[in-house]
Amino acid sequence: MTKIALAIGAPILALFAAFLITSLVLVLAGDDVAGVWGQILSFPTHRGYVNIINAATVYYLSAIAVAIGFRMNLFNIGVDGQYRVAAFAAAVVAGEGWLPGYFNTALAMVAAVLVGAAWAGLAGLLRVTRGVSEVISTIMLNAIATALVAYLLRKVAVDNPGSNITATKEVPEGSRIGGFTLFGDVPAKVFGLLILAVLVGFAYWFIINKTRFGFDLRATGASETAAVSSGINVKKMIVISMLLSGGAAGLVGMPLLFGNDYAYGSTFQSGLGFAGIAIALLGRNHPVGIAIGALLFAFLDEQSNPLQILLDVSPDIVKITQGTIVLTVVIAYEVVRRYGIRIEQSRVASALDDEPATEGATA
Repeated sequence: MTKIALAIGAPILALFAAFLITSLVLVLAGDDVAGVWGQILSFPTHRGYVNIINAATVYYLSAIAVAIGFRMNLFNIGVDGQYRVAAFAAAVVAGEGWLPGYFNTALAMVAAVLVGAAWAGLAGLLRVTRGVSEVISTIMLNAIATALVAYLLRKVAVDNPGSNITATKEVPEGSRIGGFTLFGDVPAKVFGLLILAVLVGFAYWFIINKTRFGFDLRATGASETAAVSSGINVKKMIVISMLLSGGAAGLVGMPLLFGNDYAYGSTFQSGLGFAGIAIALLGRNHPVGIAIGALLFAFLDEQSNPLQILLDVSPDIVKITQGTIVLTVVIAYEVVRRYGIRIEQSRVASALDDEPATEGATA
């Protein structure tokens, strides 16, 4: 019971602190604090619910990719570059239509996974062969990915009469993934690849918690020295973990590509990788916690959209809230962790104090 209370207490404490800090920023800016929170915490429209689920789907995939690295004590900041390189490759493959129907979709997704894994694998190889921190290498690879995709996009872009958007060929209609109708009064649909996110989340939970590989990964992340002593090949684990993280990152753009955009262009959504870092931290790398974090971030994004029109407040105030959540959640988890240790120490001390009395009574 105490463990459950501590596990729930940390994110609640972080959200409460983020609420107070954001409110303070609004007061200092002279904005309507009650009005802003009234809008953000109101019930979304039917279209809003669909938008929240769709946004949470891509956030979830991004956070799972980040969480794989976190469980190995690797800080894969490069998910942002990995998913954009992978989405571009998938769009090119799908646009060519080499295979019919959903075989073409499957081929493009395999290409995305392989490209994402290869891009992240570069950082893994640099770590084990040259000792380069994955934090530095993935940041550099993000910049390279941005430039590389922009360069290649101009090479393969097709002309779209009447549009200034530079984009690849469109995915054939037979290869697109239809959505689910959630409400009959709005045309917007939930991404069909929501199922992909669920499967990825289950696979992540199963591999981490139910396989020998997952045990080795968690053991290495907890203590690299202990892992070496127990015979685990740490370098091999680092490379495999980065490949898995990059492979999962390769799937981040798939719901957008096959369910909404149907091509990779200059307007393809960016920044999903950085949001994934925050959501993985908030969800404590647990698939259910990550799902809740992804829905929360998507909810805040959706509810902040009308702020400019209704209250003349920039929707970017939600970015402050999200950033504050990331900071406060780290502090809150540490506070709760120390409190949990203190409770455990008190419990042990109490048990030791009772032991002599029990022995004396027996004698």
